Amino acid sequence: MLETSVRLLRLLSLLQVRREWSGAELADRLEVSTRTVRNDIERLRIMGYEVDSATGPAGGYRLGAGSTLPPLLLDDDEAVAVVLGLRAAAAGSVTGIEETSLRALAKLERTLPSRLRHRVDALRSATASAASVGARVDASTLTEVAAAAHRHEQLRFDYAGHDGASSVRTVEPHQLVYTGRRWYLLAWDVDRGDWRTFRADRIRPRIPTGPRFAPREPPGGDAVAHVLRGVGSQAYRHQARVRLDAPIDAVTDKITAMGGLVTVLDDGSCLLQTGGDSWHDLAGYLGSLGVGFEVLDPPELRTHLRDLSERYAAAAAHASGDAEAG
Repeated sequence: MLETSVRLLRLLSLLQVRREWSGAELADRLEVSTRTVRNDIERLRIMGYEVDSATGPAGGYRLGAGSTLPPLLLDDDEAVAVVLGLRAAAAGSVTGIEETSLRALAKLERTLPSRLRHRVDALRSATASAASVGARVDASTLTEVAAAAHRHEQLRFDYAGHDGASSVRTVEPHQLVYTGRRWYLLAWDVDRGDWRTFRADRIRPRIPTGPRFAPREPPGGDAVAHVLRGVGSQAYRHQARVRLDAPIDAVTDKITAMGGLVTVLDDGSCLLQTGGDSWHDLAGYLGSLGVGFEVLDPPELRTHLRDLSERYAAAAAHASGDAEAG
């Protein structure tokens, strides 16, 4: 028979990998009697684990959620995943969790066996992130908004618009969406009677929350896709509407959700609503699509493209003259 401490660890591991076990199944796995299993379950409860039990033919044991966080058992892959996740959180876009993430990371890394520490170090040294962190959002804002969405309760908050003007909004929060650059809230705006996407870093929740509501189906049935389509151009300083001289099927693979919203105009063309941090970036992006296009608006983009064409034409002329001289 295994020593009690070793047996308890094996029992805890079994309870974590399956939703429910009968006493006989656990006894068979641990090669002990069902009475020993009952005693070991009581020992786990004393240690802080919430283990639910039910009697009868359909009875068994189930690991539940207690009032405190007991020690966790992680396999190798889970431990590595948690370490990498904590590293990302410590350098991420949510304020207020960096120090907490670093404390948890330090505790976990001290307990890693050497074989796992080598895996983590290898991943850390061989990878780099090129992701740009957008505006940072307070952790308490995310938790308050998420709680209202989970409970289906209306949420009132102060919201700072693009122009800096503040307004009070009343919404039915549906889902928080992280694009890799910013956090957004997709919600039904009660006063405007329509779906709206709000930047989470500009939200200041007002407590308490409002009455409960019946959840609505998000536009298109996909909250993430709707938010990405909506912020693809609005996330940038400059926006533009461009007619692409190509059928929509020919360009959809080239344009990501954050690259803009594409809609059909006719069989041979489509409309792209897109944006960029500068007119130069926007011109370069349009050129990279490899299709003809017409800028519908704004005129500033057309002016920039005209200036670029003159510079490129002059550069091509100089190159031609050098070739003839040679």
